[in-house]
Order: sequence, then C-alpha cells, then structure tokens
Amino acid sequence: MKRKLPRYTHGYVDQHGKPRFYLRRPGHKKIPLPGLPWSPEFMEARDAALKGEEGKIDIGANRTVAGSVNAALVSYYRSSAFTKSLAESTQQTRRAVLERFREDHGEKRIALMHRAAMQAILNSKTPAAARNWRKAMRGFLDHCLSLNMIKVDPLAGVTMAKMKKTDGHHPWESSECAQFEAFYPLGTRARLAYALLLQAGQSKSDVVRMGRQHIRGTMMSMRRQKTGVPFNIEVMPMLRAAIDAMPPSNHMTFLVTAQGKPFTAAGFGNHFRDLCDAAGLPKRCTSHGLRKAAATYLAEMGATDHQLMAWFGWTSISQAQVYTKMANRQVMARGAAKLISGTGIGSPSDPVSQNDDQAIEITRSGK
Repeated sequence: MKRKLPRYTHGYVDQHGKPRFYLRRPGHKKIPLPGLPWSPEFMEARDAALKGEEGKIDIGANRTVAGSVNAALVSYYRSSAFTKSLAESTQQTRRAVLERFREDHGEKRIALMHRAAMQAILNSKTPAAARNWRKAMRGFLDHCLSLNMIKVDPLAGVTMAKMKKTDGHHPWESSECAQFEAFYPLGTRARLAYALLLQAGQSKSDVVRMGRQHIRGTMMSMRRQKTGVPFNIEVMPMLRAAIDAMPPSNHMTFLVTAQGKPFTAAGFGNHFRDLCDAAGLPKRCTSHGLRKAAATYLAEMGATDHQLMAWFGWTSISQAQVYTKMANRQVMARGAAKLISGTGIGSPSDPVSQNDDQAIEITRSGK
C-alpha cells in the first residue's frame, strides 16, 4: 500500500524525471528536502526545517484579528507556559495538534468557543488522538482563561471515549534480541543503538543525545530531555563492549546519521524501524519495546520501585509500579504453584477411584 507523505510535504517529478519534495506550510517559505519521504536523510532535513521555521510562526501576527483563534495561538506560543514549561519535544507535538486546529478555526472568535463544538471535535477522533488533542487544547485554553480571552472553559464537561486497554509496546523477547544481535555484530552503529536502548533503558530523545562526555568511570549520568530529571545508570559490560567496538570518533553523540549529524528523536525512530525490518523482525519490535524489556527484566530481578525510578529517570512511582506489580504477580504465581505441587490438586480424575456401585452400574448400562 502506498505510504502517505508526511504532513506539509509536497512533491512532483521534474522534467528530467527526478522526484522533488518540499516542506510547504501556510505562511512560510517553501523549503526543498533531500532524499525520499520517510528516509532518515529526508526526515532529518524535514525536522530541522520545521524547527528552524518555528520562530517564524509570528510572521503576520500584527495582521491577525484581535480576539481570533489565530491571535490567541500567537499569544500562547510566546508565553512562558509554552516556551519554558514544556520540553522541546512536547512543544513540537502540541504545536502540530494546535496548527491543525488553527487551519480549521483560526479566523473564528476565541470567545465563541463552546463545549458542544469541543465535544464534536473529540467525537470525530480515535480515543488515542482525542486524548492527545485534549492535552494540547488544555494548555492553550488555560492560557486563554488566564488572560480573560474566554470566560468559560469550553473543555469543562466534555466526555471522552474510553481507550481499549492494551499491554502497550511489546517488550522484546530473548529470541528477538538474539536475532538482532546475529544480524548486526559488534562494531556496527546498529548494534550500538540497540545496546543503548536496551542497556541504558532511556527514550529515543535521550539516546540520541548520549555521548562519551556523559560517562564517568562506570557510570553514565544525564538529565532526561523531556522532564529534566537526572538519571544515573551503570554502564554494563554489554553496553561497554558495544561502545568500545566502534572506531574512534570526534562526534559528540554515539549515534549519527549517514551525513555525520546527530539524529533527531523522530529521525532515529524511523531509522531504527528500518534496521528492525532489515533484520527480519516483526513490526511489534520497536525502540520503545527494548526499553520496556529492560524495565521488565530489572523488575523480575527484584528491583524496587525507587530503584527503577532512579534508573529510568521516572518522576512518578506509578510508572515503576506497572513493572514491579507485574513481577510480583509472577513471583506469587510461582509460589502458589509450589504450594499446589504434590497436593493432587489439578490431577486428572482416576476412574478406578469411583465407588464400586457406580462402576458396576455404568458397566451394566453399557451391555
């Protein structure tokens, strides 16, 4: 099936038969993009272009109509609630949601926004998309309420469809890890990326920033890009072997693109997906799944909630309890199995143990 182009991407085939692609956003200049859509080179350039253009979102702000959604968004993007309180990756995610909202409603008056309209928009989205949309709108509307742009919260009272409970990302199995390791030996950047994800157990946005400067002795120390929370992890032998197997480099990060530049989180995610596909791994094997595998393993080895929080840089104990509770259930189940063992519970019934009268009656009725 033909894959859809990334948002704001337009392409055509020139007179020489060469495909050309551009990033074209309303109110921004057209920017040429190298390579083919979804390739690491293409996504790196696209992400850089989007980031470089963010500062130009205010162009024409003096021509926006006061009191409009457009004007309110310009104000929100300039506020400390957006620029200081949100991590850069969160800003990009929220901005993408709000810009789609702007395309449809930018010229409307912000004061006329009402709950029925919000409910209608939520009802048109999948549960996951609705949750992301509501998060983005929550911050925007809080800003509008604080400045009296609106008097009543239009999100108050809206209902959301319940998301179907799933187990989330698939934690890699040992056979899947072995398959990746067999395909990408030590000394390859693919193997180093895999080792960083599995052994460090951090998110893509943190893995792409990791470099030798973060290692002191046997410890790696950083702050999470998204939350600013510090984490300290032991550089395990497997990770040390993957790092030492790489040729000397002057790069500040362990992982770089084919052009020798650091990855963005999104670009690395696409790149790692390609690596897994090339190794013949199923689609369920993702970069986040390696992180989940690390957390699952540590919990099963007896790591406490606070130990997991320190290792993974989590701020909420509930994040750690997802893994420790699961591990505790497995321990209790194994303990129950030992108690049951030898009691006869669960043993198949023995027809000989039935009383003689019943056995005779069954025999007679069978004649």
